[in-house]
Amino acid sequence: MTETQGPAHKRKMTRRKVVVAGGAAVAAVGVGGGIAVNAFAGETTTDTSSSSSSAETCYKLTTETTEGPYYIDADKIRQDITEDQEGIPMTLKLKVIDAETCKPVQNAAVDIWHCTALGVYSGYEAMGSGGGGGGGAPSGAPTDAPSGTPSGTPTGAPSGGTGGGHSEPTDDERYLRGTWKTDKHGYVTFKTIFPGWYQGRCVHIHVKVHVDGTWTDAGYEGGHTCHTGQLFFDEKSVLASAEVEPYSTNTTTRTTLDEDTIYPDNGHEGGLLYLKYNKKHIAKGVLAHLTMGVAPDETHDSTDTQPSASASAG
Repeated sequence: MTETQGPAHKRKMTRRKVVVAGGAAVAAVGVGGGIAVNAFAGETTTDTSSSSSSAETCYKLTTETTEGPYYIDADKIRQDITEDQEGIPMTLKLKVIDAETCKPVQNAAVDIWHCTALGVYSGYEAMGSGGGGGGGAPSGAPTDAPSGTPSGTPTGAPSGGTGGGHSEPTDDERYLRGTWKTDKHGYVTFKTIFPGWYQGRCVHIHVKVHVDGTWTDAGYEGGHTCHTGQLFFDEKSVLASAEVEPYSTNTTTRTTLDEDTIYPDNGHEGGLLYLKYNKKHIAKGVLAHLTMGVAPDETHDSTDTQPSASASAG
């Protein structure tokens, strides 16, 4: 699978102020907490945080990136998005704050979606090889710039527009996709697997934040998308994952973080996750966390990050 987004995106990004969590280790919380405790008790771990302080620091940064072609309003209101997918278990904890006031954003709907260990997105299996040892990159992703503007309001799991050259789903699978709400402190936690890779992109997770809607028994309705971005993984963690099955069977040439044309290249301020895992046994599990600054009064549904014709996006 390929997506279109290039250096032009890095030049045009809007400046934002964000609170980035310090380097203190994340406790096992929410869904998947038990896994995290068992994985790390009494073992040496590595944390990609650059500071050992638990204090939070305000930065100016751009957090908006392309939505990519594979967003689906999946109506999957859940914290555990793993389904039957094989891979390194991962607990992802995000904190959403107002970038102007640094106060937590409560009851926001947070979407995440990412590919399997072999680089396949649910809903688009026909575009990827998947399956034993192939791990080939999905093909057939659009390479042209997006056209038109999103319409309608979210129902169920919130939708956030179709920026980034949206592709229509090819199947009804919805693994590794889900939506959950932030608590009164702005936190949301998901249980998933460490993502794999496909041609043209580094390892990443897509994320959207929706606000001003209403939570009902049916899901999340109304509101608007105030943030569309991606979360990234440092090269050391990806190399460690590549030694573990099924990642080790993925033969697709991997794009590194430095080579990726969408990563804004500004560290944690641009979506680079803080990670904690046993550096000798990453297969036991990964804890990932980040604080994201958003502008709740604004709309960012990917149409403000126009891809260039020379890059790939997904």
